Amino acid sequence: MIPPPTSADVADAAQFIAPHLPPTPLVRSEGLSMLLGCDYAVKCENLQPVGAFKVRGGVNLVGRLTRDEKRAGLISASTGNHGQSIAWAGRLFGTSVVIYAPAEGANEAKLDAIRRLGAEVRQHGKDFDEARIAAEEAAGEEGRRFVHSANEPHLIAGVGTIGAEILDVAPDMETVLVPIGGGSGAAGICLATKARNPAIEVIGVQSASAPAAWRAWHEKRLDLAAETSTPHEGMATRVAFAMTMEILWQQLDDFVLVEDAEIDAAIGLLAQEARVVAEGAGAASLAAAIKLHERLARRRVCGVLSGGNLPLARYADVLRGR
Repeated sequence: MIPPPTSADVADAAQFIAPHLPPTPLVRSEGLSMLLGCDYAVKCENLQPVGAFKVRGGVNLVGRLTRDEKRAGLISASTGNHGQSIAWAGRLFGTSVVIYAPAEGANEAKLDAIRRLGAEVRQHGKDFDEARIAAEEAAGEEGRRFVHSANEPHLIAGVGTIGAEILDVAPDMETVLVPIGGGSGAAGICLATKARNPAIEVIGVQSASAPAAWRAWHEKRLDLAAETSTPHEGMATRVAFAMTMEILWQQLDDFVLVEDAEIDAAIGLLAQEARVVAEGAGAASLAAAIKLHERLARRRVCGVLSGGNLPLARYADVLRGR
């Protein structure tokens, strides 16, 4: 098995991606701080060129491929943000990309964005995990390099640069809340932040309607699956992944579930109080902060807004409370 990345790999990734991706803002919200009773800041990954944090890992991975791997092309599976990241990096570094996505319940706005970046989109199966299996099979048949959305050291190290940027701006940050689907973001942020401040608290957040990673973390095992019914596709995975869970078992301080209705409410609060657009996964960190507000009182807290790729019609419905 390929060994997981280290904090040194995150530091190396920060240097590698710097010419391509400037740091994203860490913005303190007065309104959310007053509401929560803590000093609350939002890490705005929705301002990345693809609207989500995943592009950090895409650049770090695709940019380091061999000439033969780039010539053969890449294939991966995604509900949207990971696919956009690989497509964007593929265009940047000159390699062709195929993305498998679910045939049911896909975020069409994200799939259209992947196509606009020059990648081919193939839809298969009822959910992410069925699309992932089909992508792995196609990679073997076509000779393309399969890119897993979580079990990739360069992806984890790349997205871990979020944690380094948080501490660059706010070295006294005490708690970081991170949404989890496959877990690459939370794993990378743990590596980056705890290497510099072992006392910092990193808390993972997942939808109660898609609790596979939450169950794996709490039960300390991978041989389980959980059904997913959440509309927030960034967290909609049925299984947990080995590399990210290995890091999370060692370094994540806590892992909580939030209801989809709480995530919807957090989307509205981020629009109202922080003036930012968040998709469901991106708002999950605030939903957790509200749930844990007594525990977080008077602390300096960062909520990672992992992405803002929410279809306009869905956004309007959420803001109307429908």
